[in-house]
Amino acid sequence: MDPTSISATVGERVRELRGRAGLSLSELARRSGVGKSSLSDLEAGRRNPTIETLYALCTPLGVPMTALTAASIRTASGGMTSVTLDVRELVDAAVEVFRLEFAADADHTSPGHVTGVTEHLTVVAGDLLVGPLENTTRLGPGESHSWRSDTPHRYATRGPAEAVVVIRTPRLPGRS
Repeated sequence: MDPTSISATVGERVRELRGRAGLSLSELARRSGVGKSSLSDLEAGRRNPTIETLYALCTPLGVPMTALTAASIRTASGGMTSVTLDVRELVDAAVEVFRLEFAADADHTSPGHVTGVTEHLTVVAGDLLVGPLENTTRLGPGESHSWRSDTPHRYATRGPAEAVVVIRTPRLPGRS
């Protein structure tokens, strides 16, 4: 998918989800910490979203990141590239699967997701320091770790690395 299509898709989804949540542009900007003009440009498809912006919008909208993209996309931030592999909408949760690729010395901090979200990460190659900021764990190839990701969490590596992460976002009453 080309960047223009991604921007348009994300803009449409943000506008639709904001409307469903009954939030004004100003209120979503306040709750997410994304500037109102940036949010307006995003909704109009004039701005490419960063992974940080997408996650900042997820919490006040009460949705997983893939609800904003509605597509399999590749995003990059802090030396980490994320590729959407699969998304499942289950009765009680949304389940997203991503391949994560890390450059040498990558260090990415992800903001907390909505309440009750969990991540399960398995290292495929290299080694990673992962988990909530106050309780990270170092993993090598074939090792896995799970944590609640509704608080800020970190992915860091000394050399190139690759992992697969499954993110489970429970459906709470009133969240679509």
